Amino acid sequence: MSDLLLELFSEEIPARLQQRGAADLQRLVTDLLSAEALAFDEAVAFATARRLTLRVTGLPDAQADRREERKGPRVGAPDKAIEGFMKAAGLASIDEAIVKEDGKGAFYVAVIDQRGRRTADLLAERLPQLLKTFPWPKSMRWGESENELRWVRPLHSILCTFGGEVVPFTLENGERPITSGACTAGHRFEAPETFEATTFEDYCETLLARKVILDGARREEKIWAEATALASAAGLEVIADPGLLAEVSGLAEWPVARMGRFDEKFLAVPDEALIAAMRGHQKYFSVRDPKTGRLAPHFICVANIDPADGGQAMMEGYERVLAARLSDAWFLYHQDLKTPLAQHAERLKDVTYFDGLGTTWEKVGRTADLAERLALALGAAPAAARGAALLCKADLPTEMVGEFPELQGIMARYYYLAETGTAADPAIAEALRDHYKPAGQGDLVPTAPLSVTVALADKLTTLAMFWSIGEKPTGSKDPFALRRMALGVIQLVLENGARLSLRDSVAPLLDTKAQADLLGFFHDRLRVYLKEKGHRYDHIEAVLTPDSDDLGLIVTRLHAIDRFLATPEGGDLVAAYKRAANILKAEEKKEGGPFGGEIDTAQLEAAEEQALYTALEGVEAALAAALPKDDITAALAALSSLREPLDRFFTEVTVNVEAPELRKNRLSLLHRLALAFGDVADFAKLEG
Repeated sequence: MSDLLLELFSEEIPARLQQRGAADLQRLVTDLLSAEALAFDEAVAFATARRLTLRVTGLPDAQADRREERKGPRVGAPDKAIEGFMKAAGLASIDEAIVKEDGKGAFYVAVIDQRGRRTADLLAERLPQLLKTFPWPKSMRWGESENELRWVRPLHSILCTFGGEVVPFTLENGERPITSGACTAGHRFEAPETFEATTFEDYCETLLARKVILDGARREEKIWAEATALASAAGLEVIADPGLLAEVSGLAEWPVARMGRFDEKFLAVPDEALIAAMRGHQKYFSVRDPKTGRLAPHFICVANIDPADGGQAMMEGYERVLAARLSDAWFLYHQDLKTPLAQHAERLKDVTYFDGLGTTWEKVGRTADLAERLALALGAAPAAARGAALLCKADLPTEMVGEFPELQGIMARYYYLAETGTAADPAIAEALRDHYKPAGQGDLVPTAPLSVTVALADKLTTLAMFWSIGEKPTGSKDPFALRRMALGVIQLVLENGARLSLRDSVAPLLDTKAQADLLGFFHDRLRVYLKEKGHRYDHIEAVLTPDSDDLGLIVTRLHAIDRFLATPEGGDLVAAYKRAANILKAEEKKEGGPFGGEIDTAQLEAAEEQALYTALEGVEAALAAALPKDDITAALAALSSLREPLDRFFTEVTVNVEAPELRKNRLSLLHRLALAFGDVADFAKLEG
């Protein structure tokens, strides 16, 4: 068994494309090996700023020999058929074939022995085409020739060895073809000299000695350890940012963390704006003072070199560039403060929300109307809900949000607090900041009543508006993230124990047909949400009727059903219900319609059917008391009292008797019983 080592050495690969490139390289090569029946132990891909590397262990030196039997024409078939078979099978004479027989007669079979090819030869033959068609999301030719290789950045060299020997091949690249070998280079600045490596162990050891850390996870560990040590030494702490950490680890092959500082005057700008400026423009980590909870006038940067002066000259440049960025942020923030928030909102009158849906100002008005209607049910003051909703998009036209779109909502809060001072309502400030939440899976779900109200109103209004013009998600396409928005509504409602009618909420914006369609969309999202929470699919379907528009009630019923069916009594009752339902279904099919109408108590001949009727009347009364109060547990307890009389009914009473009126009366009794069950849940959807 031998190992494959493949490295593609190039100019700097954008950090956002490195992990995908490594994954694609691993997938393509392992698929190639599997297609050639070459088993292996493990395949691991790595990515740095300048190279993609793949190691595959435990590969055989050659394919296994194979024997193939290829069935041919019948003995005595026309000459043309036999000649075609011989040509396809590589036979010089039909005498080289053997004859076999089946139930239909004798036929020719060519026995073809295929000697396994050397793995190195297969790789040399197949890798050039694989690399030529490598699926970079963005690639281009780096020369004038049409035959130039398309790559994400100019590709300089290919290291490819198998079992310690070079796998020789040439990749077409216009006037500069690239031939594989055993050479690569170290760090661009610290150790740029080329070196040879034929095994993965030598390759990794030499790279490390030449200031290249191949493993991205190890680069991240180095960055974070150095960054936290620098901050801790100054009595500060680094603000964790996994996304930024992953990005900067892809920008440097030998990352070195350094701490710099900026002028304290910039701390007058909100922390989130400073973080956005440092992160977005400079890829710097922000540093916090644990004593105050606010940013400290310091930052952590990551360099790709370790200069002799300890980075002093480099840091002066970093600090100078950052000062310019923060000066811009400071200016934009103070310019925005000169205009009242309501005046900023007025500018939304000139912003088209979406073709056919009017302006963003009009959308905000609809959101305010809905927020006012929802407020009391959600524990918020209607006037405060309307006021917060009217300001929730007011920061969109501001200079700061124009520069840093990720700050929308956040800046509205700061501008509101700065404008109102001591008269500010903290609940309104929170609502302005949080009305976009939850923005995705794992995001914080607001809990303050006013925040919940404005967030729900904003999301429901957006969904209803897009539904009103038929702009709905289709298949995998969801350009406006409406599925995520519907999930946000579900999270807001369920995690806050809210109770509201989805239909009533969107009724002023949608016709009846569109309301039903949007409700079905919510049901689809709810199914996914509840299944991820561990609920059984059939239990979900049992409580999710087409007209169910109270998400809180749906889930209340689901929890009650889950608990009830976990008991022996629950399973027995479902079995008894299904027996009754199956009888009804069979008879209704015969009769061509459902059984209903009044039950003639005079025809309740058997004591068991009289007992069932009496029990059913009691259950109906209990349901009439429990269901308006949404007491599903009490409703299920009432239904469970039917089990014993229903069992005795099936044991002692024959439903399909000869007398038509008596038969109809007993079927009507079962029909009424099924209706009682249906008031609580669709028990027919339950399995087992």
